[in-house]
Order: sequence, then C-alpha cells, then structure tokens
Amino acid sequence: MTVLRHSVSVLALEPDRLQELTELIFDFAESTRARGEEIVLEDGRPVVDVRLVKGRHLRPGARYELLEAGATDQVTVLVREWQRRGAIAVEQLLVSDEVTVRMSLRLRTPDRPRLLEVEGRVRGPEGSGALRRGSGMARLDLAAWWAAIDLAPGALPTARAPATAWLKHRLGKAHLHLRPRRADGGRWQVDVAVTVRGRWLLRPVAAVALMVAGRPVRRGFRSEVEQAADAWDRSIGELLALTPDDLRAELARQATERPPEEPMEAPAP
Repeated sequence: MTVLRHSVSVLALEPDRLQELTELIFDFAESTRARGEEIVLEDGRPVVDVRLVKGRHLRPGARYELLEAGATDQVTVLVREWQRRGAIAVEQLLVSDEVTVRMSLRLRTPDRPRLLEVEGRVRGPEGSGALRRGSGMARLDLAAWWAAIDLAPGALPTARAPATAWLKHRLGKAHLHLRPRRADGGRWQVDVAVTVRGRWLLRPVAAVALMVAGRPVRRGFRSEVEQAADAWDRSIGELLALTPDDLRAELARQATERPPEEPMEAPAP
C-alpha cells in the first residue's frame, strides 16, 4: 500500500454563495421549455446540440440526446429525479468506438446543497477483456465540509473526510480523501490523501513498482494536485466575479452558441 499526501490553498466558496449559485442555475434550467424535440430558452432561442427524445422536459423519465457536429459518439442523458426540495438525479451514457462510460449523479436538496454523489463505470469495446474495465464513486458531504471549515484552529479533524472517492480496477484500488480547513485571505487549505494498493496476487507487484518509482510518482501527484488547485482558482474566481445578471447571460450564451472548432494541425512534412 502507498499513501500520497499533499496540501494546497484554494479560493473559498462559502455556503451562502454556493446556495445562491445553485438556485440561479436551476432557475435558469427550469426557465427552458420543450418545443417538440427542441429545447428553447424563455426568449425562444434554441439550445444547441440537445434533443428531447422521450418524456416530458425536466421530469423523471425524460431522455435527451446530446449532439455534436461531426462527432460519432452517442451521448444520452436520463432524468431520474427532479425535485428542488428533494433531489435531482441524472444518468449519462457515452458510447464510442473506444469506450463506454455510464455515470450517475445525485444532488440532495439542490436549493440548499447537502450531499453530492457520483458513480461511474467504464469499459472498452466488446472482447477487450477485464483490463479495459473500471468503476468508481465520489461523495461530497457538504454539511460535513462546512463543519470542517468551522473547526477551531488546532482542533482534531473529524474521523470521516467530507469528500471521498474511490476507483477500482482489476489491477488495483485507489482511495481519495479531501479535508478542508479555513485559511487567511478568503481561502481554504485542503489536505489531499490518496491510498493506492494492488489487488489479490498483484499486491506485492504493485508495492514493488510503487517503491521503485516512488519519487517520480510523488512528484507527479503533487503536480497534479497543484494543477487542480490552479484550475479551481481560475474557475471559482471567474464565477465569483459575475453578478447574477452576468451569470444568467453567460449561461444563455453557452446554451445557444457552439464552441469554435479547434483548427486541425497541419501534417508533418
């Protein structure tokens, strides 16, 4: 077994601000309506690359196809639950020539977010074998997260981390734990820990491999955590700088405009 640890400082997203943002986002979603298979905004502009193929818009059983120009991947989204005071749950299925990904997401009490749970499974094409399969789960207990933030300096952390995830593959398992605490300047200090172990007869092999490559693995782990923290700061910083009207306008823009296509690289001479 190998344990990797690193601590990073990130911009804080306080509970009242998160509640304001989630309410605004779900209000925007519920302001859209179905026009046949098309989804449109309040002003009648169509939402690009989304088609309602079954059920009633934003009701349990509603099924959508996500389209992308020139793409061969098949992506469908199924609404399992949609209750602002209860839970919102959706499932997404992506099927391509290389991989099939099935993912489910459930958010408790969306207007006052309490618990976010995500599950997923990945497998390769038929006949690719068990090594092309994996599964995972993530859980964010927001009540426990805010409680950890409010702990007095020097207090012992709670026994259970507020944010956890695990990944399982035939060759091994990985467990992730995130523990936050308040820092100066409107920031959080987040302790990140990952436990990696091989499975069954592969445990000694995995232990030796991780021991031999220990320093590069730990250096790469720290780099990945730092990059994730930088990406969080950029995204949350931009989000917090928006007024509610700005955010609604940005949601409408992203819903109705296709992203520009990336230019194709010229072949090497």
